[in-house]
Amino acid sequence: MDTIIGYLNNMFASLPRTEQMFMLKQELLGNMEEKYHELKSEGKSENEAVGIVISEFGNIDELVSELGVGEVRKDEGLPLLDEFAVEGFITAKRKSGLLVGWGVGLILLGAALLILFSGLGENGVMGNVFSEDAMGMIGLVSLLLLLGPAIALFIYSGTKMEKYKYMESGFSLPYPLEAYIEQRQSAFAATYTLSLIMGVCLCVLSPIAIFVSSVFGDEYSSFGVAVLLIMVAVAVFLFVYYGNIRSAYQRLLKTGDFSEGKQEENRIVGAVAAVIWPLVTCVFLVSGFVFDQWEINWIVFPLTGILFGVFSSVYNMFKKKDAA
Repeated sequence: MDTIIGYLNNMFASLPRTEQMFMLKQELLGNMEEKYHELKSEGKSENEAVGIVISEFGNIDELVSELGVGEVRKDEGLPLLDEFAVEGFITAKRKSGLLVGWGVGLILLGAALLILFSGLGENGVMGNVFSEDAMGMIGLVSLLLLLGPAIALFIYSGTKMEKYKYMESGFSLPYPLEAYIEQRQSAFAATYTLSLIMGVCLCVLSPIAIFVSSVFGDEYSSFGVAVLLIMVAVAVFLFVYYGNIRSAYQRLLKTGDFSEGKQEENRIVGAVAAVIWPLVTCVFLVSGFVFDQWEINWIVFPLTGILFGVFSSVYNMFKKKDAA
C-alpha cells in the first residue's frame, strides 16, 4: 500500500495545490485502497495487487482535463524540497533564533551592567573600594566582554543559515509535505501566541522597576534601569526565538511575511531599520558617555520602537491603497 501512496503523491506533485485537488486525491486514495484490499482478499500477491490498482487508477489526465485544473504550477522547475530538507531548515531556523536571542540578551545585559556600575560609582556605593571612574570602567569592560560573544553568536547564526540561501530564489513542495507543514504550524500557533503575550507583558511591566527603585531614592535609579533592561532582554529572546520558528513555517508555506506582496514591503522596512537602529544606538551611547544621561536615555529604544511600528503600519496602509 505504501507503493500506491507514494505513486499517488508523485502523480499529484506537479498539480495545483487547491482544495479541489486535495478532495480528488483523497477520493482516489480511498478507491485505490478499497481495490487493493479487495484484490488481496482474492489471493493476489502484493506486487500483483499494486500493479492492477496502478493500471486501473494511475491515469488521471482525462479527469484533470475535465475539471480544468491541469495548468502547470508556477513553481515548476524550481528545487523540490523533501522532508529531510524541510526538517533541516526548521531545525536551523530554531538554532539560529536561539543564537540570535542569546546574542541580543548578552548585549542588553552588558548595557544593564554598564548602567548599574556607573550608577554605583556615581553614588559612591563602593567608594571605599573603587573610585567613580573605576566603577565606570568596570561597567564599560563588562559591556565589551559581553559584546564580543554576542557578535560571535550573530556571525555563527548567519553561517548556519547560509546553506539555505537558495530558497530565496524559490522552491516547491510536494502537496503531502505542504499539508504536513501546515499541521505543524497550526500546532505551534498556541506556543507562539503564549510567547508573544509573555514578551509584551514583560515590556509593559518593565518600567515598574524604575518606579520602584525611585521610591528608595535617586541613588537607586540605576538598579531600576538595569532590571528594566534585563526584563526587556528576556522579552526580546522570546520574540526572536519563537518568531524565528514561526518564520520558518511561513517561509516554507510562502505565507505571512514571505508572501509575494510582503516581500517588497519587508525590503523597504528592512532598509529603513538598517539605518534607524544604528543611529539610535549611537544616540544612546553618546548621551550616556558624553552627557551622562544613563538614567533617562534608555527611553530612546522603546520610543523608536513605537515610532518605527507606526511607520511600518502607515507604509503598509498606503501600499494597500496603491494596490487597490
